[in-house]
Amino acid sequence: MKNILYKIAGIGFVTVAMMSCTKRLNEVNPGGATSDATWTTPQGFVTAVNGAYQEQRAYYGKEDGPLISEGGTDLWFTANKISYANQVTKYSGLTPASPSSAGTIFRLFYRAINQCNAGINRIDQAGFTDQAEKNRRLGELRFLRAFYYWHIVEQFGGVNLRTTETQTAELTATRSSVSAFYDLILSDLKFAADNLPVSYSGGANGEYSRASKKSAMGMLARAYLSRAYYATGQERTDYMTLARNTANDVIARKTELGTDLWASPAELWNPSNNKNNKEALYIISNSTNVTLDYDGNANRLHAWYLTTYNGRPGLVRSFQYGFDGQKRLQPTRYLLNLFNEQIDGRYAASFQETWNANASSAFTWNASSATTYGKATSVIGQQITPGSRAMEITKQVVPDKATKPWVLYDINDLYNANGTIRSLTDFVPLIKFIDLTRTDVNAQPGFNDIMVIRLAEMYLIAAEAEFQLGNFGAAATQLNVLRTRAAIKVPVDRTAAMQTTAAEVQAGGINFILDERARELCGEHLRWYDLKRTLNGDQFAARIKAANPDITDVQPYHRLRPVPQVEINALTNGAEFGQNPGY
Repeated sequence: MKNILYKIAGIGFVTVAMMSCTKRLNEVNPGGATSDATWTTPQGFVTAVNGAYQEQRAYYGKEDGPLISEGGTDLWFTANKISYANQVTKYSGLTPASPSSAGTIFRLFYRAINQCNAGINRIDQAGFTDQAEKNRRLGELRFLRAFYYWHIVEQFGGVNLRTTETQTAELTATRSSVSAFYDLILSDLKFAADNLPVSYSGGANGEYSRASKKSAMGMLARAYLSRAYYATGQERTDYMTLARNTANDVIARKTELGTDLWASPAELWNPSNNKNNKEALYIISNSTNVTLDYDGNANRLHAWYLTTYNGRPGLVRSFQYGFDGQKRLQPTRYLLNLFNEQIDGRYAASFQETWNANASSAFTWNASSATTYGKATSVIGQQITPGSRAMEITKQVVPDKATKPWVLYDINDLYNANGTIRSLTDFVPLIKFIDLTRTDVNAQPGFNDIMVIRLAEMYLIAAEAEFQLGNFGAAATQLNVLRTRAAIKVPVDRTAAMQTTAAEVQAGGINFILDERARELCGEHLRWYDLKRTLNGDQFAARIKAANPDITDVQPYHRLRPVPQVEINALTNGAEFGQNPGY
């Protein structure tokens, strides 16, 4: 996507910074054009649409996204138990007054929503003569408004629902119901699905990161599933049915929509397949021309899940092994143990356990290095030569690890028996986001695309809906599509061993569905939403504490984030608006 012409100021959903859109655009538009003038032609109106895409990049590709969507769950803890972003990763000190990643997203996403509203409200004055083109641009704006509002309502509940542009300071606000949020979200997404194109001009690579028909259909399936959990009785059944049917529609029309599953998890996460990945339904792209990106850091998702390898015997930092200088999250023992890596190829495609020496010269073990890495004296004098194994961090128990002539940490070095984290230096890293587009091995910015919604999620949505509808055989069928793809095929085909049954799905309950989503989607900005969607407050807290026992402060009310106190303080009716329960 071309760079956004205007960068929009403003900091909140009610505060004084939400001044008129025209004024904000003037402040950062050296050419002197105003939105009132520029947005009166179809060509100029594209700047309004482009501007609406902007703030999603503050969440996807930056650390705030993983910290609040994956951190603080059953799957991830802060890397090596560092004290970082405790409010959202450990629920320690999470108060309305405390700055947090969630508060940042609250501010930025409301700013983006205001941009969407501005465009939606003004499109009739943009001079479109081609109704299809007008509906396409409106479809983009309505998709994005629904996209941002889905994050807001799931994170913060029924806060302030706005459908018109904020042009002056507004110092009062009212709460809207969750159902009202979803009425708007679903309406916007249905319009987008009906009016967005399958692809954009310029062939397969032409502006592929714009919202398209498959983006809207995929997000609609996700939204229907989320909405169903707020309903009871027949209404719940109806929304579950809509979620299933919409997900199945995407799957049935995958050829028309230009998407498909890769044949294996290894192909899915092969860095060479990252750009315009065929499995993606919605992509946030990044360019090596940083002037086209949100900021100079572009996408740093590659760095957050990596353990330290640089400087270990035989190892230096490389593109292949990634930038290991900014680790943020590490897997729980629970997550690693969800995989049977003997039959499930998703483990090897998602995590790294071995590193081969990439230093230019051999490393020779001496008494000092043997002591440092817990080696037996028998390794002294042995070498790690270029290309040979240099380090192993494994979920297995290795009884003779001290005699191995490479750095080796096994599951008992990493975790205590009760699942708490033991190692303060090492862990099994997630490698889904390894980025070979970086310009230097020590560079932080990466330029990979980010898959926000992908086809595999549609099978999981359909399976979850079928489960909730009591159709356990149909749920198993959907899960088995992904399990068949994930099965190791050589030297022995493990497809049969990977299949599940209706009886297993029924007996496992919602935990069975959550575990399967973890195997397929871990690290992909969804886990907190999964737990929040499927579990009530007590279940939410209990599951996190059981699977991630280093998190001790989580409470049932943490299924919602606090509204930033600075926003409430800016209201003249702040007491009436109120804080979320528990804070």
